[in-house]
Amino acid sequence: MKILTYLLLLVSIAAHADEASYATARAAMVEELWLYAQFVDDPDEARIGDAVMASMSTVKRHELVPLRQRRFAYENRPLPIGHGQTISQPYIVALMTELIEPDDSDVVLEVGTGSGYQASILAELVDHVYSIEIIEALAIRAKADLARLGYKNITTKLGDGYYGWEEHGPFDAIVVTAAASHVPPPLIAQLKPGGRMVIPVGGRFLTQTLLLLEKTEEGEVITRQFGAVRFVPLTGKH
Repeated sequence: MKILTYLLLLVSIAAHADEASYATARAAMVEELWLYAQFVDDPDEARIGDAVMASMSTVKRHELVPLRQRRFAYENRPLPIGHGQTISQPYIVALMTELIEPDDSDVVLEVGTGSGYQASILAELVDHVYSIEIIEALAIRAKADLARLGYKNITTKLGDGYYGWEEHGPFDAIVVTAAASHVPPPLIAQLKPGGRMVIPVGGRFLTQTLLLLEKTEEGEVITRQFGAVRFVPLTGKH
């Protein structure tokens, strides 16, 4: 019995040491993001606010990547999550989150749940996140991970995000985490007047551009570009 108690104590100590190590790495990542933002040529890209940075400081990215990738979890780069998909570079996650100007009363649609990391960042800042994933294995894993981490304001489903999630719209903001060849009309339709959508547009082997779409109160859509990016393609029957 004493041996079992001792072993459990060692496991507990190791677990706490790991969490402390991850917390240190996460803080270093946020510091790197802040420094990086100061040297981005485009001043619009550098304006990542304190609220988004606080969310990046809070979310445990290491809990949302495959075990073999955990040692790289707080490096500022994308990581493979299986099935030909990736978890986005932290700076891009922060930038896309900032561009939608999240508010604590917002209801946000995410297209492409992936690992659940972007949804988690959003969930720290808005009222509710609805997230769609087309790859079943990723959808199942993300749903389980998000529940394990205690996120009650994220609702996920398996489906084709090109068509949005009409029953929960219109949305205050939409975040698309895969590159589309064009902006899906159903997503524009499900964006509230005054709402914002951020989406990478371009082909797998072509230049992709991060776009911010703003819908005016009159329903007009205004588009701005925020530099070249590289995302996995948006898939589905469309």
